[in-house]
Amino acid sequence: MITEPQKEKIKKLKILVTGGAGFIGSNLCETLISLGGKVRCLDNFATGHKKNLEAIMEHSSFELVEGDIRDADTCNAACKDIDYVFHEAALGSVPRSLKDPATSNEVNVSGFLNMLIASRDAGVKRFVYAASSSTYGDSEALPKVEDKIGKPLSPYAITKYVNELYAGNFKKSYDFDSIGLRYFNVFGRKQDPNGAYAAVIPKFVMQFMKHESPLINGDGTYSRDFTYIDNVIQMNLLAMLTDNPEAVNQIYNTAVGDRTNLVELTELLKKHLSEYDSEIAKVEVKHGPNRPGDIPHSLASVEKAEKLLGYKPTHKIDAGLKEAVNWYWDNLK
Repeated sequence: MITEPQKEKIKKLKILVTGGAGFIGSNLCETLISLGGKVRCLDNFATGHKKNLEAIMEHSSFELVEGDIRDADTCNAACKDIDYVFHEAALGSVPRSLKDPATSNEVNVSGFLNMLIASRDAGVKRFVYAASSSTYGDSEALPKVEDKIGKPLSPYAITKYVNELYAGNFKKSYDFDSIGLRYFNVFGRKQDPNGAYAAVIPKFVMQFMKHESPLINGDGTYSRDFTYIDNVIQMNLLAMLTDNPEAVNQIYNTAVGDRTNLVELTELLKKHLSEYDSEIAKVEVKHGPNRPGDIPHSLASVEKAEKLLGYKPTHKIDAGLKEAVNWYWDNLK
């Protein structure tokens, strides 16, 4: 958890958030501003939205830069006078990467390298970046432990693994510090329910709200370590603020350490949504074929983060879904 001295430290910092208009990035920007930090957001709005930043857009400590991480000059300018970087910019989605692997590679690998170089050259103190649970690939071991991975199952997974390799190499080659956070199925406020590659929770919420039947890929027994946004924000802050030398230049699972299958997930969503509309409880769920590139089960060990960063997740799936549903109902109905 974040201590009072750590909160005081944030007030003295200038922080860059790439992809800051996206789901995770915008929540991170808002939190940093609320804690008194000075925040610069870099985004090209390919998947992010300016509406996500409405609450802080006019704040005196917030600066928005529109630009693309594939452009090295843009990255260099964004990193000027920055203390810490949160690199959230990426093209997510396994299906997107299967359809267009070249663009995923350009953004997630070339763009990532541009940001690493720019951060190093600007004297950034630490580079905290969004890694991915997809790196575990075909490893069937549960729970997932950071130092045991399998072979990647999609172009997206390859790009995120390459990020980890580059970050590790920059420590060895240039003594440049970083921390990678392997996100496990993050959900919560501001997650976009629209588009071909919408995440499962906001997509299902919107369908239930319209009394439409959501489609589960497979029989619904595939399970995930669904992780509420507040847990992810906590991990990012801890990664930036830690003064434990053993904790730096590490990879951490960013999750809850619990798993829920898709049938259970839809039942929980119906339960919380039915508090607003009792008809939602009657909506049936459809099933289709399994999706290429999907792993059957995902469950994280968070022991490493607990030990080295002091991580204490505040929301398990039910509490997180309740808050997420409340937000969606208030903002998207």
